[in-house]
Amino acid sequence: MKKRITSCAILTVLALCGLAGCSAEESLSKITNQNNTGYVAGDGTTVSIPAEQRTITAKFAGKTADGAELTDADFRGSVTVINFWYAGCAPCRAEATDFAAAAHAFEPENVKFLGVNTRDQAAQATQFEQEFGVPYPSIIDAANGRAVQAAFAGIVTLNSTPTTLVLDKEGRVAHRVVGQIAGKSHLETLIKETLQEN
Repeated sequence: MKKRITSCAILTVLALCGLAGCSAEESLSKITNQNNTGYVAGDGTTVSIPAEQRTITAKFAGKTADGAELTDADFRGSVTVINFWYAGCAPCRAEATDFAAAAHAFEPENVKFLGVNTRDQAAQATQFEQEFGVPYPSIIDAANGRAVQAAFAGIVTLNSTPTTLVLDKEGRVAHRVVGQIAGKSHLETLIKETLQEN
């Protein structure tokens, strides 16, 4: 009975998020899956937004693990991949090497990558990046008042960790993957489609 009530409560919250649009803080930190692992397991569903329907550009800023300041302006003019993650998230760990490989593969095409760490301190984030060979920076968003999550929550629903966004050169969301990506080729396809846009 308790399990059924918990399941109903989670479904109700998710339904409300879908209808009303939960804040990033609510959806990424307060909802947990039934195994109590601290993340909401998405199923890798991809939503693609046609260029003519992209109307909002997210404005964000934050500091990386080494204290460098990054803003949305640093990524404007490039197709950008943003991955919301944290070190203890099993799907985040499973997809990390695919992101690292894609970042290297698309570097000649000026595709930029940014991580947004949703809950760790700088030391944990740095250890993860070293373990998986992540070549791009991550904003430590918990120390930032979750400002990056909040900036994107007004544009797309962030109800799973990991969530991946592919932004066009104007900084608008072109694709969103909820949950772990299906693999490196999945991510590459989304990047290539965005690069091919006029």
